[in-house]
Amino acid sequence: MFPWGGGLLRGHIFEQIVCVDNLLLAWKEFSRGKRSKQDVQEFEFSLEDNLFQLHKELASGKYKVDPYKAFYINDPKLRLIHKASVRDRVLFQAVYRVLYPIFDKGFFCDSFASREGKGTHAGVNRLEKFLIKASGNNKKKVWALKCDVSKFFDSIDHNILLSLIRKKINDKQTLDLLRVIIGSFEKNSGKGLPLGNVTSQLFANIYLHELDFYVKQRVKIKYYLRYCDDFVILALDNDFEDLIAMIWDFLKSELRLELHPRKIEICSYWQGIDFLGYVLRPHHRTLRTKTKQRMLRRINEENATSYFGILRHCRGHEIEQEARRAL
Repeated sequence: MFPWGGGLLRGHIFEQIVCVDNLLLAWKEFSRGKRSKQDVQEFEFSLEDNLFQLHKELASGKYKVDPYKAFYINDPKLRLIHKASVRDRVLFQAVYRVLYPIFDKGFFCDSFASREGKGTHAGVNRLEKFLIKASGNNKKKVWALKCDVSKFFDSIDHNILLSLIRKKINDKQTLDLLRVIIGSFEKNSGKGLPLGNVTSQLFANIYLHELDFYVKQRVKIKYYLRYCDDFVILALDNDFEDLIAMIWDFLKSELRLELHPRKIEICSYWQGIDFLGYVLRPHHRTLRTKTKQRMLRRINEENATSYFGILRHCRGHEIEQEARRAL
């Protein structure tokens, strides 16, 4: 396990999380765009009482997470989401508000999922800059190693996650609360995080920050970029065998994770590097074929602006014309 930037944080973190002012701000952030939903309306009907009761349970150490409700979504592949109660999601947002800035400043700049000022388009733009630089403005042949962690969220080890959090936080009440939140869901014994929690996004980045540190600082890889559990490494040759073995061993021994064996891919910049919905080639970027097909199936008057925004980030004029004809 590897060090974080900055020192150990002690003291008043728990009070910052559970204070009524923070719970109210967390409610405002959580409820944005959700106030038409029945469970949110029911919570808001007695908002003051609900927030004070939540504060009381937290301050007394009696807080427990309600049972989750499971359902499937297509995003674009079928995913099982576990939805927490409104009360719990407000608390998760409150935790996130306090812990995110503490941990985020220690993350590597080339981690792009679930971070302010990052996201898919920023990740694709960064990869394109890497490719241009590594290729000497498209004069050298560049190869990419693409990998995916197998069943990542289901495989996160609770004890390892808590040990990583303890490297940055030494506040017993906060750690006890995080232990309750993390332990509220298991895919297997002592493993797994629910996809629906905002805290899970932060915990995922804390967990895979260890991989970032290993690749960047120990293996000294210059061109490395990660989006959640997908990552890309660039090199001037396609001999990645030793590197794959090193990363595989690290993930298994330190984080109890494995690479998805069918999603280890080596491709050249000239062939096209498929990443985050786009395919990058020298001099241009196109939309991934599956993304295009899904867009053309789903586009309507309500979502057309969002889809056209996606096309602004690639060579998408012809696709936009085709989509406009489909409206």
